[in-house]
Amino acid sequence: MREHSQRELIDKLALRGYSRADVEPIIAEFAEQGWQDNQRFAECYARQRMIKGYGPVRIRYELQQRGITEVDLEQLAEDNVGGWINSLLQIYENKFDQQPKLTRAEWLKRSRFLQQRGFSHDMIKQMCAELKIKIA
Repeated sequence: MREHSQRELIDKLALRGYSRADVEPIIAEFAEQGWQDNQRFAECYARQRMIKGYGPVRIRYELQQRGITEVDLEQLAEDNVGGWINSLLQIYENKFDQQPKLTRAEWLKRSRFLQQRGFSHDMIKQMCAELKIKIA
């Protein structure tokens, strides 16, 4: 079992034929009782995605799809993976061999992979500078 956001619960119940208007007050009462908490869900979900190697852009998008707009991903990243750059370095080092000089095509391939994982262009440039990667 895992945590669910309010939107996820309402959507699941709607798929089973319940009216959204009927279930919204019940879900709100669950939140008041502490049985459901969007903040707890967001932290748990973000932590799981960080551990799997996803970046802030993708995690933020996925949370928005689940009805969560406010979460401090920077602090969560610092607490769980040592910060985004540290996470990015680990993913890069696990996925790719360490070549100090890359062709433009190889760099684009690697960069696209990291962007699809949810890391911004600026983060990737910072990582490139830290690893002293040169692009031919």
